[in-house]
Amino acid sequence: MPHGRKKPNVLSAHSVTPYTVTILIHADTARYHLERPVSWRLEGTELRGVSDIVPVFLEGLLPDTVYTFWAGEEKLFFRTAPCAGLIDAADYGVSPDAADNACAFAAAVAAVPKGGTLRLPEGHIASGPVFLKSDMTVWLPEGARLAAIADRGGWPILPDHDADGRVVGTWEGLPAASFASLVTAIGCKNLAITGRGTLDGGGDRGDWWTWPKETREGARRPRTLFLAHCTDILLSGITVCNSPSWTVHPYRCDRLTATAMQITNPADSPNTDGFDPESCTQVKVCGLHISVGDDCIAVKAGKRGTGEDTRVDHIAPTRHLTIANCLMEDGHGAVVMGSEMSGDITDVDITRCEFKGTDRGLRIKTRRGRGGQVARIAMNDVAMDGVGTALAINAFYYCDADGKSTEVQSRDPAPVDDSTPLIADITVTNVQLRGVRHAAGAFLGLPEAPLRGLRLTGVTVGYDADAEPGETLMACHLPSARHAGLLHRFAQIETDAALTDLLEDMTDVS
Repeated sequence: MPHGRKKPNVLSAHSVTPYTVTILIHADTARYHLERPVSWRLEGTELRGVSDIVPVFLEGLLPDTVYTFWAGEEKLFFRTAPCAGLIDAADYGVSPDAADNACAFAAAVAAVPKGGTLRLPEGHIASGPVFLKSDMTVWLPEGARLAAIADRGGWPILPDHDADGRVVGTWEGLPAASFASLVTAIGCKNLAITGRGTLDGGGDRGDWWTWPKETREGARRPRTLFLAHCTDILLSGITVCNSPSWTVHPYRCDRLTATAMQITNPADSPNTDGFDPESCTQVKVCGLHISVGDDCIAVKAGKRGTGEDTRVDHIAPTRHLTIANCLMEDGHGAVVMGSEMSGDITDVDITRCEFKGTDRGLRIKTRRGRGGQVARIAMNDVAMDGVGTALAINAFYYCDADGKSTEVQSRDPAPVDDSTPLIADITVTNVQLRGVRHAAGAFLGLPEAPLRGLRLTGVTVGYDADAEPGETLMACHLPSARHAGLLHRFAQIETDAALTDLLEDMTDVS
């Protein structure tokens, strides 16, 4: 090890609660999968196994207890968090036999002391929306499945603003009345949701997926897990699936950590993004496996209204987001910024991840009228396999009713004002692209606000021999492509010598 270089950590403990912990193995050097399987054990317990992935999630631990975790010959000491009291939800009537456990859950949540833990029983627990409170841990042990009921009759609706003026109901970047989520937390602090259990949003039951862009009873579709105006939040271990719309949606949250989670929705389920931090700060996402019907991780920052609805008071930035050791599969995009991003999205680090079979890898999408900036985005040590367009930056994204209008899609310069989006300082290093179908990269800035400071180094490219031509960006006037290199227009790009031959001017077609 050269002098002055920090030795990588082999083992680290994350997301520690009274009864669970996430251990990361070789997180500083591996992506999501380990180079080779590692045998592990928790000393003094029967917990042991073999892991071929970075995150190892453990549950059934004792509070405020020191443990020794072994992985091969490496060991790690960690202490679980204290617990002020363990409450069994079953003692308050939460049961697999009940048709709707929402009222029983409310009683159980109310009974949890400050710093205490609510443990769910095993089995299929049907419920309407559950509302959480501050200073508690919710533990869904293995075998517990909290599942939304199919009938939305009487389902609670979150208004666009609460009595304090905070936005609590949202839809695609704008305040809007929305059905409450299966698990909803508003204004909470020091909240953890953990365990090997499952949150089942019920999107495959009822009619949620049949009206993706409409309202019913004056409200938009719910998420499965919605966290608004929360601070110091921990999510670990759980599986979240079958979401009616966006799956995990933190909104205006600060200091949120998510580790060792599984987020899954059917590939044809509409607008079921996986993890959507919107107007959040200091978010850490590590060791997630996401496969959904839309974008896997979609970073948002609100959006301006259009026409008579030009609200901007709800817009706030997303800053300081870290995504590491994650696996994204089969979604529209792996890590996406926009299109709801009228607030700034800045200081995002994407490190040691795997993208497999997504339509696009790193994707930034915006358009005239959005405003805001996307800046200081860094991607390092990422492997993409079977991706359509690996690196996509599009300032002509044809979203909303006017998205294909001349005003939005014209390649002539438009006036620059506070509604002009800016994209700058995007750094991509040490990225392996295998099985690319359409383009290694497609970068389309605005003529009045070109993409600046895009730096690509250490990128290797291989193509899918069986690929058919397809769409590189969702913008008008672009031809289909197959096995294209680095397509660009209205963009300032710096590359190393190995990528120079891949640079191609992007031309319009009628």
